[in-house]
Amino acid sequence: MIDPPRPEAKQAVAVCRKAGIKPVMITGDHVVTASAIAKELGILEEGDKAITGAQLDAMSEEELDREVEHISVYARVSPENKIRIVKAWQRKGQVVSMTGDGVNDAPALKAADIGCAMGITGTDVAKGAADMTLTDDNFATIVDAVREGRGIYANIRKVVGFLLGTNIGEVLTVFFSMILWRKTPLLSMQLLWINLVTDSLPAIALGMEAVEPDVMEHKPKPKDESIFAHGLGLRIVLQGVMFAVLSMCAFVLGENATGTLAGGQTMAFLVLSLSQVVQAYNMRSDHSLFHIGPFTNHKLNWACLLSLLLIALVLFTPLRIVFELAALPGALYLQGVGLALIPVLVMELSKKFGLIKHQH
Repeated sequence: MIDPPRPEAKQAVAVCRKAGIKPVMITGDHVVTASAIAKELGILEEGDKAITGAQLDAMSEEELDREVEHISVYARVSPENKIRIVKAWQRKGQVVSMTGDGVNDAPALKAADIGCAMGITGTDVAKGAADMTLTDDNFATIVDAVREGRGIYANIRKVVGFLLGTNIGEVLTVFFSMILWRKTPLLSMQLLWINLVTDSLPAIALGMEAVEPDVMEHKPKPKDESIFAHGLGLRIVLQGVMFAVLSMCAFVLGENATGTLAGGQTMAFLVLSLSQVVQAYNMRSDHSLFHIGPFTNHKLNWACLLSLLLIALVLFTPLRIVFELAALPGALYLQGVGLALIPVLVMELSKKFGLIKHQH
Protein backbone atom coordinates (compact mmCIF):
# COMPACT_ATOMS: atom_id res chain seq x y z
CA MET A 1 0.00 0.00 0.00
CA ILE A 2 2.92 2.31 0.73
CA ASP A 3 4.90 1.46 -2.43
CA PRO A 4 2.40 0.76 -5.25
CA PRO A 5 3.52 -0.01 -8.83
CA ARG A 6 3.94 2.99 -11.08
CA PRO A 7 1.09 3.44 -13.61
CA GLU A 8 3.42 3.12 -16.61
CA ALA A 9 5.07 -0.08 -15.32
CA LYS A 10 2.29 -2.40 -16.51
CA GLN A 11 2.49 -1.07 -20.07
CA ALA A 12 6.29 -1.35 -19.99
CA VAL A 13 6.05 -5.02 -18.93
CA ALA A 14 3.59 -5.69 -21.76
CA VAL A 15 6.00 -4.13 -24.27
CA CYS A 16 8.81 -6.30 -22.87
CA ARG A 17 6.84 -9.47 -23.44
CA LYS A 18 5.95 -8.43 -26.98
CA ALA A 19 9.65 -7.73 -27.61
CA GLY A 20 10.64 -11.21 -26.44
CA ILE A 21 12.09 -9.93 -23.15
CA LYS A 22 11.09 -11.84 -20.01
CA PRO A 23 10.71 -9.60 -16.95
CA VAL A 24 11.49 -11.29 -13.62
CA MET A 25 10.77 -9.85 -10.17
CA ILE A 26 13.38 -10.39 -7.45
CA THR A 27 12.33 -8.88 -4.15
CA GLY A 28 12.75 -9.03 -0.40
CA ASP A 29 8.96 -8.87 0.08
CA HIS A 30 6.79 -11.78 1.19
CA VAL A 31 6.01 -14.18 -1.65
CA VAL A 32 2.25 -13.50 -1.40
CA THR A 33 2.75 -9.73 -1.67
CA ALA A 34 5.27 -10.13 -4.50
CA SER A 35 2.97 -12.50 -6.40
CA ALA A 36 0.00 -10.13 -6.12
CA ILE A 37 2.00 -7.19 -7.49
CA ALA A 38 3.59 -9.35 -10.19
CA LYS A 39 0.15 -10.51 -11.37
CA GLU A 40 -1.11 -6.93 -11.43
CA LEU A 41 1.87 -5.88 -13.59
CA GLY A 42 1.68 -8.88 -15.91
CA ILE A 43 5.00 -10.34 -14.74
CA LEU A 44 3.43 -13.44 -13.18
CA GLU A 45 1.25 -15.12 -15.81
CA GLU A 46 -0.62 -18.40 -16.01
CA GLY A 47 1.86 -21.27 -15.69
CA ASP A 48 4.62 -19.11 -14.14
CA LYS A 49 5.99 -19.85 -10.68
CA ALA A 50 6.76 -17.73 -7.62
CA ILE A 51 9.30 -19.14 -5.16
CA THR A 52 11.15 -18.02 -2.05
CA GLY A 53 14.86 -17.76 -1.43
CA ALA A 54 14.64 -20.83 0.82
CA GLN A 55 13.11 -22.87 -2.00
CA LEU A 56 15.81 -21.60 -4.34
CA ASP A 57 18.51 -22.66 -1.87
CA ALA A 58 17.05 -26.17 -1.86
CA MET A 59 17.35 -26.45 -5.65
CA SER A 60 20.46 -27.84 -7.31
CA GLU A 61 22.05 -26.07 -10.29
CA GLU A 62 20.51 -28.66 -12.64
CA GLU A 63 17.05 -28.15 -11.15
CA LEU A 64 17.39 -24.38 -11.38
CA ASP A 65 18.48 -24.60 -15.02
CA ARG A 66 15.37 -26.66 -15.79
CA GLU A 67 12.97 -24.37 -13.94
CA VAL A 68 14.47 -20.89 -14.37
CA GLU A 69 12.50 -20.10 -17.54
CA HIS A 70 9.22 -20.80 -15.69
CA ILE A 71 9.97 -18.78 -12.54
CA SER A 72 8.86 -15.15 -12.70
CA VAL A 73 8.96 -14.14 -9.03
CA TYR A 74 11.66 -14.68 -6.39
CA ALA A 75 10.77 -13.50 -2.87
CA ARG A 76 12.80 -13.21 0.34
CA VAL A 77 16.05 -13.67 -1.55
CA SER A 78 19.65 -13.26 -0.46
CA PRO A 79 22.51 -11.66 -2.44
CA GLU A 80 23.77 -15.17 -3.26
CA ASN A 81 20.34 -16.08 -4.64
CA LYS A 82 20.43 -13.12 -7.01
CA ILE A 83 23.77 -14.17 -8.47
CA ARG A 84 22.47 -17.73 -8.96
CA ILE A 85 19.45 -16.43 -10.86
CA VAL A 86 21.60 -14.25 -13.13
CA LYS A 87 24.04 -17.05 -13.89
CA ALA A 88 21.24 -19.55 -14.53
CA TRP A 89 19.83 -17.30 -17.24
CA GLN A 90 23.30 -16.72 -18.68
CA ARG A 91 23.82 -20.48 -18.94
CA LYS A 92 20.72 -20.48 -21.14
CA GLY A 93 22.59 -18.18 -23.52
CA GLN A 94 20.46 -15.17 -22.61
CA VAL A 95 21.58 -11.55 -22.21
CA VAL A 96 20.68 -10.61 -18.63
CA SER A 97 19.99 -7.11 -17.35
CA MET A 98 19.75 -6.70 -13.58
CA THR A 99 18.41 -3.70 -11.71
CA GLY A 100 19.10 -2.91 -8.07
CA ASP A 101 19.73 -0.14 -5.58
CA GLY A 102 21.25 -1.63 -2.43
CA VAL A 103 24.65 -2.85 -1.32
CA ASN A 104 23.34 -6.42 -1.41
CA ASP A 105 22.48 -5.98 -5.11
CA ALA A 106 26.06 -5.10 -6.07
CA PRO A 107 27.33 -8.68 -6.71
CA ALA A 108 24.39 -9.48 -9.02
CA LEU A 109 24.73 -6.12 -10.80
CA LYS A 110 28.37 -6.97 -11.46
CA ALA A 111 27.60 -10.49 -12.65
CA ALA A 112 24.82 -9.46 -15.08
CA ASP A 113 25.56 -8.61 -18.72
CA ILE A 114 24.07 -5.18 -18.08
CA GLY A 115 23.91 -4.04 -14.47
CA CYS A 116 21.55 -1.10 -14.03
CA ALA A 117 21.65 0.78 -10.72
CA MET A 118 19.01 3.18 -9.47
CA GLY A 119 20.13 6.80 -9.69
CA ILE A 120 17.83 8.26 -7.03
CA THR A 121 17.57 5.54 -4.38
CA GLY A 122 20.70 3.64 -5.37
CA THR A 123 23.72 3.42 -3.09
CA ASP A 124 27.20 4.40 -4.25
CA VAL A 125 28.23 0.73 -4.03
CA ALA A 126 25.43 -0.32 -6.39
CA LYS A 127 26.24 2.47 -8.83
CA GLY A 128 29.91 1.54 -8.79
CA ALA A 129 29.18 -2.12 -9.54
CA ALA A 130 26.66 -1.39 -12.32
CA ASP A 131 27.33 -0.76 -16.00
CA MET A 132 24.81 2.07 -16.15
CA THR A 133 22.68 4.20 -13.84
CA LEU A 134 18.96 4.78 -14.28
CA THR A 135 18.59 8.43 -13.33
CA ASP A 136 14.80 8.40 -12.83
CA ASP A 137 14.48 4.94 -11.20
CA ASN A 138 11.74 4.08 -13.71
CA PHE A 139 11.48 0.64 -15.29
CA ALA A 140 9.68 2.13 -18.29
CA THR A 141 12.84 4.10 -19.08
CA ILE A 142 14.74 0.82 -19.50
CA VAL A 143 12.17 -0.31 -22.07
CA ASP A 144 12.55 3.01 -23.90
CA ALA A 145 16.32 2.51 -23.91
CA VAL A 146 15.92 -0.96 -25.43
CA ARG A 147 13.70 0.56 -28.12
CA GLU A 148 16.29 3.22 -28.92
CA GLY A 149 19.08 0.66 -28.93
CA ARG A 150 17.22 -1.54 -31.39
CA GLY A 151 16.60 1.49 -33.58
CA ILE A 152 20.29 2.40 -33.57
CA TYR A 153 21.30 -1.15 -34.49
CA ALA A 154 18.73 -1.23 -37.31
CA ASN A 155 20.11 2.05 -38.66
CA ILE A 156 23.67 0.71 -38.56
CA ARG A 157 22.53 -2.24 -40.69
CA LYS A 158 20.83 0.13 -43.13
CA VAL A 159 23.92 2.32 -43.51
CA VAL A 160 26.27 -0.66 -43.88
CA GLY A 161 23.94 -2.25 -46.45
CA PHE A 162 23.66 1.01 -48.38
CA LEU A 163 27.40 1.77 -48.44
CA LEU A 164 28.55 -1.75 -49.29
CA GLY A 165 25.84 -2.32 -51.90
CA THR A 166 26.59 0.90 -53.77
CA ASN A 167 30.36 0.43 -53.61
CA ILE A 168 30.13 -3.17 -54.83
CA GLY A 169 28.11 -1.79 -57.74
CA GLU A 170 30.90 0.63 -58.63
CA VAL A 171 33.57 -2.07 -58.48
CA LEU A 172 31.56 -4.54 -60.58
CA THR A 173 30.70 -1.87 -63.15
CA VAL A 174 34.35 -1.09 -63.86
CA PHE A 175 35.49 -4.72 -63.57
CA PHE A 176 33.03 -6.29 -66.00
CA SER A 177 33.15 -3.38 -68.45
CA MET A 178 36.90 -3.75 -68.74
CA ILE A 179 36.51 -7.49 -69.31
CA LEU A 180 33.71 -7.17 -71.89
CA TRP A 181 34.70 -4.07 -73.84
CA ARG A 182 38.25 -3.17 -72.76
CA LYS A 183 36.87 0.26 -71.88
CA THR A 184 36.36 1.97 -68.56
CA PRO A 185 32.82 3.28 -68.08
CA LEU A 186 33.95 5.65 -65.32
CA LEU A 187 37.16 7.57 -64.80
CA SER A 188 38.78 7.66 -61.38
CA MET A 189 37.81 11.29 -60.83
CA GLN A 190 34.18 10.50 -61.69
CA LEU A 191 34.14 7.58 -59.25
CA LEU A 192 35.61 9.74 -56.50
CA TRP A 193 32.92 12.37 -57.08
CA ILE A 194 30.17 9.73 -56.93
CA ASN A 195 31.60 8.43 -53.65
CA LEU A 196 31.85 11.93 -52.22
CA VAL A 197 28.31 12.85 -53.25
CA THR A 198 26.38 9.63 -52.55
CA ASP A 199 28.34 7.96 -49.73
CA SER A 200 28.64 10.91 -47.36
CA LEU A 201 25.57 13.02 -46.61
CA PRO A 202 22.87 10.47 -47.59
CA ALA A 203 24.57 7.77 -45.52
CA ILE A 204 24.79 10.06 -42.47
CA ALA A 205 21.15 11.08 -42.85
CA LEU A 206 20.12 7.43 -43.27
CA GLY A 207 21.74 6.73 -39.92
CA MET A 208 19.34 9.26 -38.37
CA GLU A 209 16.24 7.40 -39.53
CA ALA A 210 13.49 7.39 -36.90
CA VAL A 211 12.94 4.20 -34.90
CA GLU A 212 10.33 2.10 -36.68
CA PRO A 213 7.02 1.62 -34.80
CA ASP A 214 7.25 -2.19 -34.82
CA VAL A 215 10.85 -2.43 -33.61
CA MET A 216 9.67 -3.78 -30.23
CA GLU A 217 7.81 -6.61 -31.95
CA HIS A 218 11.04 -8.26 -33.07
CA LYS A 219 12.71 -11.05 -31.16
CA PRO A 220 15.99 -10.28 -29.34
CA LYS A 221 19.05 -11.00 -31.44
CA PRO A 222 21.53 -13.70 -30.35
CA LYS A 223 24.86 -12.52 -28.94
CA ASP A 224 26.82 -14.03 -31.82
CA GLU A 225 24.53 -12.88 -34.64
CA SER A 226 26.36 -11.26 -37.55
CA ILE A 227 25.38 -7.81 -38.75
CA PHE A 228 24.85 -9.46 -42.15
CA ALA A 229 22.35 -12.00 -40.78
CA HIS A 230 18.84 -12.60 -42.17
CA GLY A 231 20.02 -12.36 -45.76
CA LEU A 232 21.51 -8.85 -45.58
CA GLY A 233 24.85 -10.03 -46.97
CA LEU A 234 23.22 -11.68 -50.00
CA ARG A 235 21.00 -8.64 -50.58
CA ILE A 236 24.05 -6.37 -50.54
CA VAL A 237 25.74 -8.42 -53.27
CA LEU A 238 22.57 -8.63 -55.40
CA GLN A 239 21.99 -4.91 -55.07
CA GLY A 240 25.58 -4.30 -56.15
CA VAL A 241 24.99 -6.48 -59.22
CA MET A 242 21.82 -4.47 -59.95
CA PHE A 243 23.73 -1.17 -59.89
CA ALA A 244 26.44 -2.65 -62.13
CA VAL A 245 23.93 -3.92 -64.71
CA LEU A 246 22.10 -0.57 -64.81
CA SER A 247 25.36 1.38 -65.15
CA MET A 248 26.70 -0.87 -67.90
CA CYS A 249 23.41 -0.62 -69.80
CA ALA A 250 23.63 3.16 -69.48
CA PHE A 251 27.23 3.12 -70.74
CA VAL A 252 26.29 1.14 -73.86
CA LEU A 253 23.21 3.29 -74.45
CA GLY A 254 25.16 6.54 -74.14
CA GLU A 255 28.06 5.39 -76.30
CA ASN A 256 25.81 4.10 -79.07
CA ALA A 257 23.64 7.24 -79.04
CA THR A 258 26.51 9.74 -79.09
CA GLY A 259 29.19 7.69 -80.84
CA THR A 260 31.76 8.74 -78.23
CA LEU A 261 33.31 7.14 -75.17
CA ALA A 262 32.69 10.33 -73.19
CA GLY A 263 28.97 10.05 -73.97
CA GLY A 264 28.88 6.52 -72.59
CA GLN A 265 30.81 7.54 -69.50
CA THR A 266 28.46 10.47 -68.91
CA MET A 267 25.42 8.18 -69.04
CA ALA A 268 27.09 5.68 -66.69
CA PHE A 269 27.96 8.53 -64.31
CA LEU A 270 24.39 9.85 -64.43
CA VAL A 271 22.72 6.50 -63.78
CA LEU A 272 25.13 5.23 -61.14
CA SER A 273 25.06 8.45 -59.12
CA LEU A 274 21.28 8.94 -59.31
CA SER A 275 20.50 5.29 -58.57
CA GLN A 276 22.61 5.45 -55.41
CA VAL A 277 20.70 8.50 -54.20
CA VAL A 278 17.47 6.61 -54.88
CA GLN A 279 18.84 3.59 -53.00
CA ALA A 280 19.25 5.68 -49.85
CA TYR A 281 15.44 5.91 -49.74
CA ASN A 282 15.02 2.21 -50.51
CA MET A 283 17.19 1.30 -47.51
CA ARG A 284 15.11 3.29 -45.01
CA SER A 285 12.95 0.31 -44.09
CA ASP A 286 12.20 -3.32 -44.87
CA HIS A 287 8.60 -2.14 -45.20
CA SER A 288 7.40 -0.52 -48.42
CA LEU A 289 8.78 2.96 -48.91
CA PHE A 290 5.25 4.18 -49.64
CA HIS A 291 3.96 2.57 -46.44
CA ILE A 292 6.32 4.58 -44.21
CA GLY A 293 6.08 7.72 -46.36
CA PRO A 294 8.76 8.38 -49.02
CA PHE A 295 9.85 11.76 -47.66
CA THR A 296 9.28 11.51 -43.90
CA ASN A 297 13.02 11.58 -43.12
CA HIS A 298 13.63 15.30 -43.60
CA LYS A 299 17.37 15.05 -42.97
CA LEU A 300 17.65 12.51 -45.80
CA ASN A 301 15.59 14.77 -48.06
CA TRP A 302 18.01 17.67 -47.58
CA ALA A 303 21.06 15.41 -47.92
CA CYS A 304 19.81 13.89 -51.17
CA LEU A 305 18.80 17.31 -52.52
CA LEU A 306 22.35 18.54 -51.93
CA SER A 307 23.71 15.38 -53.58
CA LEU A 308 21.51 15.98 -56.63
CA LEU A 309 22.73 19.58 -56.87
CA LEU A 310 26.34 18.41 -56.75
CA ILE A 311 25.64 15.83 -59.47
CA ALA A 312 23.98 18.51 -61.59
CA LEU A 313 26.96 20.79 -60.97
CA VAL A 314 29.33 18.52 -62.89
CA LEU A 315 26.78 17.52 -65.54
CA PHE A 316 25.39 20.89 -66.61
CA THR A 317 28.11 23.46 -65.90
CA PRO A 318 31.54 24.04 -67.47
CA LEU A 319 32.91 21.97 -64.59
CA ARG A 320 32.02 18.87 -66.64
CA ILE A 321 35.11 19.55 -68.77
CA VAL A 322 37.29 18.90 -65.73
CA PHE A 323 35.49 15.57 -65.19
CA GLU A 324 35.68 14.73 -68.93
CA LEU A 325 31.90 14.45 -69.19
CA ALA A 326 29.90 15.30 -72.30
CA ALA A 327 26.65 17.14 -72.97
CA LEU A 328 23.90 14.65 -73.86
CA PRO A 329 20.65 15.00 -75.83
CA GLY A 330 17.62 15.68 -73.61
CA ALA A 331 16.12 12.26 -74.39
CA LEU A 332 19.20 10.51 -72.98
CA TYR A 333 18.92 12.38 -69.69
CA LEU A 334 15.31 11.21 -69.38
CA GLN A 335 16.32 7.63 -70.16
CA GLY A 336 19.07 7.88 -67.55
CA VAL A 337 16.59 9.04 -64.91
CA GLY A 338 14.31 6.14 -65.87
CA LEU A 339 17.15 3.63 -65.39
CA ALA A 340 18.08 5.22 -62.06
CA LEU A 341 14.52 4.71 -60.76
CA ILE A 342 14.51 0.97 -61.51
CA PRO A 343 15.94 0.13 -58.02
CA VAL A 344 12.73 1.51 -56.50
CA LEU A 345 10.66 -0.96 -58.54
CA VAL A 346 13.01 -3.87 -57.77
CA MET A 347 13.14 -3.16 -54.02
CA GLU A 348 9.38 -2.59 -53.71
CA LEU A 349 8.62 -5.88 -55.48
CA SER A 350 11.16 -7.67 -53.27
CA LYS A 351 9.46 -6.30 -50.14
CA LYS A 352 5.96 -7.08 -51.44
CA PHE A 353 6.76 -10.72 -52.24
CA GLY A 354 8.68 -11.34 -49.03
CA LEU A 355 12.21 -11.47 -50.43
CA ILE A 356 13.00 -8.61 -48.04
CA LYS A 357 11.11 -8.74 -44.77
CA HIS A 358 11.37 -8.00 -41.07
CA GLN A 359 12.67 -10.83 -38.92
CA HIS A 360 10.08 -11.08 -36.10
